[in-house]
Amino acid sequence: MGRAIELRKTQNQAQPPPRFVASHSRASRISGEYMAWKKTISTFVITNLVCCTGLSQESKQTRELREKIRVESNLVVLTVTVKDDRGRLVSGLLKDDFHVFDDEVEQSILAFTDESLPLSLLILVDDDLKWKEGTQMVRSMRSIIGDIADQDEAMVCRFDMLFYPGEEFTNDSMKLMAALKSAQSAAQPSPPYIPQPVVTDQASTTGPPSVAAPTYSGSRPSKALEDALYSSAQLLQHRPSDRRRIILILTDGLDEPKLNHHSHEAVRDFLLQNNISVYALASGSAKSKRKFFNLTDYSSKTGGGIFYATSTYTMELTLTRMTEQARHDYTLVYAPAGNNPSSKFHTLRVTASPTYNATTRSGYYTTNSDTPNP
Repeated sequence: MGRAIELRKTQNQAQPPPRFVASHSRASRISGEYMAWKKTISTFVITNLVCCTGLSQESKQTRELREKIRVESNLVVLTVTVKDDRGRLVSGLLKDDFHVFDDEVEQSILAFTDESLPLSLLILVDDDLKWKEGTQMVRSMRSIIGDIADQDEAMVCRFDMLFYPGEEFTNDSMKLMAALKSAQSAAQPSPPYIPQPVVTDQASTTGPPSVAAPTYSGSRPSKALEDALYSSAQLLQHRPSDRRRIILILTDGLDEPKLNHHSHEAVRDFLLQNNISVYALASGSAKSKRKFFNLTDYSSKTGGGIFYATSTYTMELTLTRMTEQARHDYTLVYAPAGNNPSSKFHTLRVTASPTYNATTRSGYYTTNSDTPNP
């Protein structure tokens, strides 16, 4: 890897930096933000080249764990994030360092790996943003495409008051970049919506709203965030169970409940039923707790995370933190024993050490046959 980086540096020295021909007005508009963004991208790409080289080949331990998940249907798979008291990720822990409690009954860990499972990543872009916010957020997402490993897959979807699914899950960086470019061009405030007098199936989230959407004079959002997350989860639920299922949503957190078919609780339960984690890149400040309450609940209950950013530069740094966390989680597998048999929802708790904070999803559901789901 050292030789690869050395070669990259040699190539950079041999080639003169690109020259940009632009008018003084254009240069003045982009110079400060572009140079900061370019510097961050360069650092991000070099860092991830180092990380992805180690992740491109699965260890024997991880291959055996994935096979176990595929074959045995009575297993619960947990993705666990461990941080110290300063919020830094903790690596190097072993299976014996962890304790798993299902309905407060300690379980025997059958399989363990400190490597991330292959990702099934759905990137969900909020179309109904101010042009500047939308452009910054989608532009910052381009850097994450370079972190898609060979065994990973991703899809880019969009939403406003409707949900717009991507074409397919793929690890083709060119297709993903094209999808992000399309999402960037669509990221702008929606025009006033004049609903048609129709009523669609209550379960549908891809057609016109089932109730007439009121026309707001700019004071209320015209988008259905809950439905977008539900539709995203529907796409992910069919991905193999031995993959890490993640929704990464880029949004300002605004939502209009009257446009949603699905409640917050129904969406949260559906995410838990299918072991899908929600990570959110929120445009704004963490001080706006009320606006981001639902996103915070989704991320904490599903074992994901929410991060806040207000510029392209901070968005790049935030995405670095998000991908680092997703890549450095631990995976634990156990077969439930001794938990509450009369409950369809089982609470989960994981500990790693008295000095560390271990987090995972809040629980899981069982099917009618008492089989974990998943």
